[in-house]
Amino acid sequence: MVKKGVLRKNVLILIILFTSLNAFAVIKIGVLLPLTGALSAAGDLVKKGIELAYLEKNSAFRDSIQLVYMDTRSEKTEAANGMARLIDKEKVIAVIGEIMSGNSMAAGEIAENKKVPLVCPASTNPLVTQGKKYVSRICFIDPVQGTALAEFAVKSLNTKKVAIFTDVEQDYSVGLSNFFIERFKRYKGQVLQLQYKTGDTEFSAQIAQAIAFNSQALLVAGYYNEIALIAQQARALGYKGYILAGDGANTQDLLRIGGEAVEGIYFSDHYHHDSANSSISKKFVESYVKKYGEAPSTLSALGYDAYMIVFNALMNAKSTNPELIAKAIRNTKNFNGATGVITIDKDGNALKDIVVLVVKNKNMEFFKKVPISALK
Repeated sequence: MVKKGVLRKNVLILIILFTSLNAFAVIKIGVLLPLTGALSAAGDLVKKGIELAYLEKNSAFRDSIQLVYMDTRSEKTEAANGMARLIDKEKVIAVIGEIMSGNSMAAGEIAENKKVPLVCPASTNPLVTQGKKYVSRICFIDPVQGTALAEFAVKSLNTKKVAIFTDVEQDYSVGLSNFFIERFKRYKGQVLQLQYKTGDTEFSAQIAQAIAFNSQALLVAGYYNEIALIAQQARALGYKGYILAGDGANTQDLLRIGGEAVEGIYFSDHYHHDSANSSISKKFVESYVKKYGEAPSTLSALGYDAYMIVFNALMNAKSTNPELIAKAIRNTKNFNGATGVITIDKDGNALKDIVVLVVKNKNMEFFKKVPISALK
């Protein structure tokens, strides 16, 4: 429940905001997601979290804030075009999106040029926010994720040889691979680098190379569809070692596509409902289960927090000026969200802990937490 004092304060702030606007104006927040295309399943999960947060906050404000959706179709060009339409045509004060790092970079260029804040729920490549004033994120970045995976591979799984599958078309995949390699080699680990492209369905040649290399683990640094297919084909070819992935693994489609082959996969992530123990996290889980009839995914929790941070920035800025809202987003400190305590640093990146999940009995279960302090 929102405290009455906080609610009253927020209502007063909105009255001030509307006084400065046309009496019939609505404050618009854009949502830029892949609602169709290769990553539509992930986009839908983020959308569910955003809508839950929106309903919780907007119920007190009589629809004074409106969400405006724009489908990127999982494509960079559409991400840029959609961002421009949200700003120029819809006159949004801020945008939540995208998921894929490459798409967020494309949208981020528009956000920067037009000085409208973009808050990315799940884009982890460092370049997304690098040199930007108006692009921020609420997820950890690939150097953190890649380093955590390497630490986990060495210290928890005792691996010394890893074959890495890199999607050369995805900035996220390239970055995650590079940061894993950098840390893994500190421990004298050996790496075999293998390449594929988004949409590929045949990986037997790369898997044969990995087996010949005597890989103790495969790191599939991509998204759920290819992760599932590589796992299936690797097991069919007799591979018995570990399979690792980043946060691109976390959708139910990984389980649907991969079946038994994805059992035992370890992957880094931003959140799991069993790892979160704050009152905010518990309330989020209860509300999500009540609305959707299932436990929330990481992407849903990130979508929820993205909206809450934008809303919080709007309240703190006490203005609908996008530049002031962008500054307020960058000033987010120790924000208690569904995914934990979030601080956004001067570069627009979220400082937060990492969790490792494992696929077990057709579920994604919490395995361990890796504190960000352990990765220095």
